[in-house]
Amino acid sequence: MLDIAVELDRWVEQGRDFAVATVVAVGGSAPRRPGAALAVDADGTAIGSVSGGCVEGAVYDLCQQALADGEPVLERFGYSDDEAFAVGLTCGGIIDVLVTPVRAGDPVRPVIAAGLKAAASGEASALARVVTGPADLVGRALLVRPDGRAEKRPDGRRHDGSYGGSYEGGFGAHPELDRTVAAEAGAFLDAGRTGTLEIGEEGSRCGAPLTVLVESSVPAPRMIVFGAIDFASALVRVGKFLGFHVTVCDARPVFATKARFPEADEIVVDWPHRYLERTEVDARTVLCVLTHDAKFDVPLLRLALRLPVAYVGAMGSRRTHLDRNERLREVGVTEWELARLHSPIGLDLGARTPEETALSIAAEIVAGRRGGSGVSLTGAHTPIHHDVTPAAGRIGSVA
Repeated sequence: MLDIAVELDRWVEQGRDFAVATVVAVGGSAPRRPGAALAVDADGTAIGSVSGGCVEGAVYDLCQQALADGEPVLERFGYSDDEAFAVGLTCGGIIDVLVTPVRAGDPVRPVIAAGLKAAASGEASALARVVTGPADLVGRALLVRPDGRAEKRPDGRRHDGSYGGSYEGGFGAHPELDRTVAAEAGAFLDAGRTGTLEIGEEGSRCGAPLTVLVESSVPAPRMIVFGAIDFASALVRVGKFLGFHVTVCDARPVFATKARFPEADEIVVDWPHRYLERTEVDARTVLCVLTHDAKFDVPLLRLALRLPVAYVGAMGSRRTHLDRNERLREVGVTEWELARLHSPIGLDLGARTPEETALSIAAEIVAGRRGGSGVSLTGAHTPIHHDVTPAAGRIGSVA
């Protein structure tokens, strides 16, 4: 649902009633991932998608039904699924869709509205909703924030989770269940992950097991491009297209200009390693070193290869790569650290132009993020979609 947060936040501000259908689980070659959503308002306006078109009509009808009767519903769609309105996924996959009414006066509306506002504003937050369990809990929501800010309950109290964040809303079953889900959702948020959490009967404190969908909304991951060259300009455009917050860094002010990189979010004039020392990076950050100049590359890569980032790639010929590796060994970079370096940068696409090279680099970044092999799908007996994500969480009991 948070993938259409900006539009839904606008609907909330306009006072519209709507129902939102969210993919909560997938199997096989499903076209959309958990968290993908389609919403329908009282006038019949629809935004978003849960299947890329295969079952949108049936899901649209479910949203209208939820708006009319105020009841959430969980529906499964699969290949030639006769029970799901005689429609199915032509790709052969399976998706489970939770439809939640969000109408004026519905208890869940304030919590969902707060989650949409946070996501639309680029704030980190995680929205947890009950998918399966006792009927009176399905669709209930809880919003987790990592920084301790949470709205007060009607009784004036705050909820503070042990993970260091806070939450608002709740499932109305048992305070310990709310605290447990808040803590687990906080862990999902730390990883920037969307997925389901299974809570056993004892842990739920409500006499039945629960499945909870946790949708994380986190700021855009960072791409830092070192070297203000023509290849960097193309990579900035591709990085923005992929949803990165892109920074260009170069020590030469004549090249590192907004005029040369109008689509970059940030232009930094500094020695690359000095900037990397003082800026914030995380496990989703990608570092693309395009300078291929030893006086910049060596101190930069010495630092970069020791940081907990997602990707470090460096441009250069194979001869440059071998020379650079020897220079890095001389300054103490270990073989294990060198093994993290993608050099020469990019996948073998036969790229020559800046745009083709940017595509090659982006393809390698995506393959690393999703666990792809980089080989042609034609003739390959491998899954088309194989994201590298932890398994769904599971809690059997709470002490």
